[in-house]
Order: sequence, then C-alpha cells, then structure tokens
Amino acid sequence: MPTQQLDYFASLVSEDDHFPLTEAAIAIAQHAYPDLVVQHVFDELDLLGDKLKQRTTHEMAGIQKLQILKNFFFKELGFGPNRNDYYDPNNSYLHSVLETRRGIPISLALIFMELGQQIGLNIKGVSFPNHFMVRLSLPQGEVILDPLTGTSLSKEELQQMLDPYLDAQGYRGEYQLPLSAFLRSSSSREILSRFLRNLKAIYTQQERWERLLGVQQRLVILLPDALEEIRDRGIALAQLDYIRPAIEDMQKYLDGTEEASDLDEIRAQIIELEEQYRHH
Repeated sequence: MPTQQLDYFASLVSEDDHFPLTEAAIAIAQHAYPDLVVQHVFDELDLLGDKLKQRTTHEMAGIQKLQILKNFFFKELGFGPNRNDYYDPNNSYLHSVLETRRGIPISLALIFMELGQQIGLNIKGVSFPNHFMVRLSLPQGEVILDPLTGTSLSKEELQQMLDPYLDAQGYRGEYQLPLSAFLRSSSSREILSRFLRNLKAIYTQQERWERLLGVQQRLVILLPDALEEIRDRGIALAQLDYIRPAIEDMQKYLDGTEEASDLDEIRAQIIELEEQYRHH
C-alpha cells in the first residue's frame, strides 16, 4: 500500500483553515492512478483559468462574470453529465473529468468552483441530498446552480427535488426541515467526504475491494473521528485477507461505539477472522 501517497493526502487535509480542496480532490485519484502527477492537473486548470481571465475584467459585475463562466464551462468546453455511464468511477476523478468533459454533479462543481475562483467569484459547494449544487451570493441575491447544466434553480424547483428525500427519510409534518437547512454552504471537509463516499458506494457495489480500500483509507484520514469509516476499512481489509489489520479496525469500532445495530454482527465477524488467522 503506497504510504507516500497517503501521507501526502493526510498533509493536505490535516487542518480546516488551509484546506486545498481542489488539490485534495485531484489527489484522491492517486489510489487508482498511482502515476498521476497532481501538479499536471493543476496546470491544465490554470490554462483554462487563463483563457477565462482574458474575457473578464476586475470591474465586471459578479452576475456578468457568472454568465461568462457558465458560457465558457458548459457551451464552449462542453462539460456535462456522463449519461452513458453514471456509475463509472472516472466520473469522480478530476483529471479524467477534465479530459472527457464528463462527470457527476460534485466533480463538475469542483472544477466550476475552481475556475470561478480564478476570476474572483466565490462559488460555494452545497451538499444537497442526492444532487450536489453550487451557490453564489450576488448583490441581486443568492443563486443556486445545478453543476450538470448551469441552470439556476428556484426555491420551488429545489423544494420539488427535496420532497422525495424528505419522504424517504420520514422528515415530514412537524419534523420537516426547512429548505434553507439543505442549502447552506458545505465545508471543504464535508465536500471531500461526500466525494469519497460516492466512490465508496460505487466500488462497494462493484465489489472492487482493492479500490475500495484505497478510498476507505482516505476517508479514515479525512474523518478521523468517524468510527464507522474505521469499521468499513476493516471490512475492506477482511475482503482482501489482511486479517490482522481488519480485526484491529473492527475492534476499534466496537471499543468506541456504545450503541449501534451492527455490534453483534461485527463481534461475530471478528471471531470468524480470528479463526481464519489461527489456521493461516
């Protein structure tokens, strides 16, 4: 397991104040593309940023800059959703998204936000349920955009997108959370954890345990207090027959968790792994 790349990732995400979101998001792909040079991907982004800067001026109003950015990103460069294969992990790797111009909401949003920053637009990510969004505060008010298309969404449209999620979670009636609760800007750490969890879901579904472990190790580094991520790393390790470290992770989860529906299941799994270990 390439510890050097994990150390690099750990150094990027160690503190919230200086959290280089774009760099960390590019670096995630190193588990799948070990030869990826993060700086090269940055150079590509800078080239796009330079092109964009030539079309804007400092004096320009934010709303104008946003129009130019949207035109450049969606029309000229042709970024958009990968409709043929939504669950292709490459939709989450920024170097690949830059190459194919195809991605999922969160990966497109990260490139869009980075380019926006280069022309002085402070675009924020929004961890909206089931569909990542971006937002921008302008003198005219708040703009919420769909990063797949660049369309601005009204409160009514957002509420319509939110309702099925609220129904599924049982957040209706007196417990209903207001729309605004789902539209706050996400921190860089939240955005990156959502990014990684998308990949986690894909690799779990595809049963690609080696790849899953690479993602899971980064989730544990990113969210050191999330015991369920340590548990899930243990499960991935067990699938790959790294029995000792798998047991350690699962034990750590048991030791730190007082109430959870899966404690008995995890205990049983540890016993099974210890059996296996003895017969090795």
